[in-house]
Amino acid sequence: MGQRIRRTKLSGVSAIYHAMSRTVGGAFLFEDREKEVLRKMIRQVADFCGVEVLTYCIMSNHFHVLIRVPFADTVSDAELLRRFKVLYPKPTKYQVASFAEIERLLRAGGDDATEVRQRLLARMADLSEFMKTVKQRFSVWYNRNHGRYGTLWADRFKSVLVEGEGNPLQTMAAYIDLNPVRAGLVEDPKDYRFCGYAEAVAGEVAAKKGLIAIWADRGAKRIDSALRAHRSLIFGKRASEPGLPEMSRKQALKVLDADGHLPKAAMLRCRVRYFTDGAILGSAEFVRGFTGAWQMERQRKHPPKVNTMRGDWGSLAVIQGLRKQVFG
Repeated sequence: MGQRIRRTKLSGVSAIYHAMSRTVGGAFLFEDREKEVLRKMIRQVADFCGVEVLTYCIMSNHFHVLIRVPFADTVSDAELLRRFKVLYPKPTKYQVASFAEIERLLRAGGDDATEVRQRLLARMADLSEFMKTVKQRFSVWYNRNHGRYGTLWADRFKSVLVEGEGNPLQTMAAYIDLNPVRAGLVEDPKDYRFCGYAEAVAGEVAAKKGLIAIWADRGAKRIDSALRAHRSLIFGKRASEPGLPEMSRKQALKVLDADGHLPKAAMLRCRVRYFTDGAILGSAEFVRGFTGAWQMERQRKHPPKVNTMRGDWGSLAVIQGLRKQVFG
């Protein structure tokens, strides 16, 4: 599973994670139909689990999600039943009967009701359960529709705990939405229908709410201001100038190796491993607050170092150092 930090060690009311999962062997298996089904499942499972998708991107062999996970989730019996039904938008007769039985048990109360509540709540407000449910449900659909059997996903998903406001959150969101640009599929992420930014531009309600949440601390209370702020970060001032050539990956590495200045917009267009392998990303103070929990979970003798991200990232830091090459 992905990396976990004990939630009892966290402060506040929610945590934000960037999670990413890849197909076995990195095989390019997903066309538009598969991406659309996966997109719908991500939204459905998020509703069931009670988590919020801030943005996402689905590519041909992997997907990214930026998820807000609540720490405490008080759920009424009526809401539990509604969430369970969300997973089955076209229920079979057996599933309809299951709905009725769960409703009966919850109304009756007692030990059986407690067991049902605990079983359902155990799958909610948890990143690992969200990712497991999405991947399992999509695997079943994919294998059934392609005459295939066996494992679809690589065993583990990667996750990075992200500081829930300001530069860390906004930079991570921009990194995710720029995936199709880095892959050369589009020149502008608004033209790639399987990412949160494009959905927000198109007016999809959940995507707009996610983008507003990302930029809320910058005063973005309406989608138009959130879209402007996000687009400005994605492209940067110079990157939006007509005729400006793209900086290639090799050129970017050369500039970094020479300790030269690389605009954040250009770095976001490269595949930066900090965003998938950094374990925890945020200000140095935020990252430092989790070194004890990180050390305890991994039973390390010494606490990890707080590493400032190399390049033009302002105050961003990560909890664990990466290999010398930061682009992969």
